[in-house]
Amino acid sequence: MNWSQQIPALREDLQRVWEHLHHHPEVSWSEHRTTEFLAERLKQLGLRVTTFGEKPGLIGEWGPDAGPVVALRADMDALWQEVHGVWQGNHSCGHDAHMTTVLGAITLLKQTFPNPAVRYRVLFQPAEEVGEGAAFLVEQGAVEDVVYLFGLHLRPIQELRSGQMSAAIYNGAAISLKGVIQGVEAHAARPHLGVNAIEVAFSAMQALNTIHLNPMVPYTVKMTQISAGGQNTNTIPGKAEFAFDLRAQTNETMDSLIAQTESRLKSVCALYGADLTLQWGARTMAAEVGDGAKEILAQAIRDCFGDDVLAADVTTPGAEDFHFYTALRPHLQATMLGLGCDLAPGLHHPHMTFNQEALFDGMVVLAQAVVKAGQTLANV
Repeated sequence: MNWSQQIPALREDLQRVWEHLHHHPEVSWSEHRTTEFLAERLKQLGLRVTTFGEKPGLIGEWGPDAGPVVALRADMDALWQEVHGVWQGNHSCGHDAHMTTVLGAITLLKQTFPNPAVRYRVLFQPAEEVGEGAAFLVEQGAVEDVVYLFGLHLRPIQELRSGQMSAAIYNGAAISLKGVIQGVEAHAARPHLGVNAIEVAFSAMQALNTIHLNPMVPYTVKMTQISAGGQNTNTIPGKAEFAFDLRAQTNETMDSLIAQTESRLKSVCALYGADLTLQWGARTMAAEVGDGAKEILAQAIRDCFGDDVLAADVTTPGAEDFHFYTALRPHLQATMLGLGCDLAPGLHHPHMTFNQEALFDGMVVLAQAVVKAGQTLANV
């Protein structure tokens, strides 16, 4: 398919879509106006649209009423950041671009294949940044009958330049841990009568540095927050609140890292005679890329732009909620398009910028991948 011939007629409209989404950011679980906007766009294209009542997010579909499905997914939520001195929603992770790219691909597909042989579906997913949206959509049946699932993510300039694309992104696993250490307050002149929660917290941090897992698999655990003590400097603090960030490149390594982290924290607190309360946050799974989906996407890149554009797979410690789909539904053939766009200074930077022309390239590649996956299913 020569999709590029159809882009000029869509360019101005899709540019307005990106501008609207960019200037109306909504944080996780608050993407209600975004849901309404996208639902209206999908209805205008003639898709069957499903929303979820008070929860944001939506599904669009066309084609047969039953049978196998090829799906595209885009995340919707913005970050809450300080921008020019003001705290506000901000699309510094590129989700506005992801929504625009997927909407563009769906538009190309609907115009070209109004009655496909297999079902085509689009998932607009809320709450990616808090690691909860993919599981929610799975609960809503969004991936029922889905055989191939394709997503995308803009890549920072350090990984891919404009004019480069990868057929897979191997994100790592991540999880946050918050905790409270309860010691015993005492006068600073009599530290032997207390249990210093700060000492316990820093001993715990040092104990986590003794975790040794397979050195061939990257992993990290580091303290990211600590709060202890009051206004008086002559009091042994009895309470400390802390947070850790854990990351690992495989799910198996993350399992071990979680277990050893919890074991060491409990052992250190027991040694000091302090009480410990732990609260694990939402876990994001490491990528489990489907070889079949990856090959289809790689061939779509070659078909549209040639061999030179296809870059090596991206491996990154950054986490991505997309991989919950395969964790919860292991039969899925899923992969993500890594889209080079000269993104700088980096993802989550409040003043992140990128080359918007790359979005139109991403549209045609995703459309081509969906067609190729559909042909594969139709021939089965």
